[in-house]
Amino acid sequence: MSKTCSSESLRLSDFDFDLPSELIAQQPASRRDESRLMVLDRAAGAVRHETIAGLPGLLRGGDLLVFNDVRVRPARLRGRLPTGGATEIVLLGECGEDVWECFGKPAKRLRIGTRIALPGGVEVEVVGNQDGRIRVSTRAIDDLSGYLAEHGEVPLPPYIRRPQGPSEDDRERYQTVFARREAAVAAPTAGLHFTESLLERLRAAGIGLAWVTLEVGPATFMPVRTEDLTGYQLDAERASIPAETVQQIRATKSAGGRVVAVGTTTTRTLESRAADPGGLAAGHFEAGAFLSESDQFRVIDGLLTNFHLPKSTLLVLVSAFAGRESVLAAYREAVRRRYRFYSYGDAMLIL
Repeated sequence: MSKTCSSESLRLSDFDFDLPSELIAQQPASRRDESRLMVLDRAAGAVRHETIAGLPGLLRGGDLLVFNDVRVRPARLRGRLPTGGATEIVLLGECGEDVWECFGKPAKRLRIGTRIALPGGVEVEVVGNQDGRIRVSTRAIDDLSGYLAEHGEVPLPPYIRRPQGPSEDDRERYQTVFARREAAVAAPTAGLHFTESLLERLRAAGIGLAWVTLEVGPATFMPVRTEDLTGYQLDAERASIPAETVQQIRATKSAGGRVVAVGTTTTRTLESRAADPGGLAAGHFEAGAFLSESDQFRVIDGLLTNFHLPKSTLLVLVSAFAGRESVLAAYREAVRRRYRFYSYGDAMLIL
C-alpha cells in the first residue's frame, strides 16, 4: 500500500506525469456509458479494466452513489470591442446587482469603461478589471438567463479544441442527464458517463442514488502557481446538501454500505461540510476544502472520477484519497493502455 500525501512535503512537482496530447479526449464516447473504467483497489494498489456500463456489478447492494446535480450555464459570449477587435467573456457568477465576474479575453484590453458589443445588439460595460478577471454590468440585458440560452455557448475547457465554437452535440453532452440547477461554468465530468438506463440498472441492483449541488466555478480548475502546496487554499464555491441525502448517507453507513462520490466536486461538497464543527449536515454553505491528506476524508468510501491534469488540485485530491504512488502508477498504466483523459475521457473507480 502506497503512502498518502503529507502536508509536510507537499510539492506540486510530485503530481506530474507524462501525457501524450493525443490522449486528451476531443469528443465524448459515442454513448455515455461506453467509456472505459479503470478500477483501482486502494488497499492493494492493483488495477483492473472494465467499462462504465458494468458499474452495477462492481458495486454492492446497499452502496450509495452521490452525484453533483448542477447544470452548466451557457456562459461564454463572443463580442466586439469598440476598435472592432474580437473578444469573449465567460460569466462566472453574480457579484453585485446586475454585475457579473467574468473571465475576459484579451483581459488587458478590457479596461474599465470599455463597452463590449454582444450578439443581439446588446452592449455590456466593463466596470472592474483585476488579476485577469473582469466585472461587467449586465443592466442592458433584461432576461440574462433567456439571453444566454439564445446567444451563449457552452464554456468548454480550453483543451477541447473547437475553432468554430462548441457544437450542438457539445451543448447536450457537456451536461449530465440529471442536471438541474443552472449555476456552473464547468461540468461535474464524472457524471457525464451516466445514462437514464444505467441509473435504473443501479437502482435495480440495490444501489442508492443521492444528490448534492456544488456550483462549479473556476476555483478547482485554475492553474496552481506555487510549488509548495503547504497551506494552499481554494476559493470557496457555493454548495448545498439536501436533508434526504444526509439521511441516506447515515443509513448507508449504519448498514455497512459504502458511500461512493461521483466526481471530485461531490467529494469536496461532502468533505467540506463534514469538516465543519457540526459535521455533515443539510443546508447551504461555502465549500473550499483543499483535500490533500487521507485523514480529511470523513464521508466517502469510494470515488468515481475522470483522469485529471498533471499538477492539478484534482490530482492532489485523488492522490490523498488513494495514495500518490498508487494513483500515479495507475495513470501511467492508463497512458500505456491509451485511456482517454480529461472532461470527455474515460474514468477511474477507486474502492
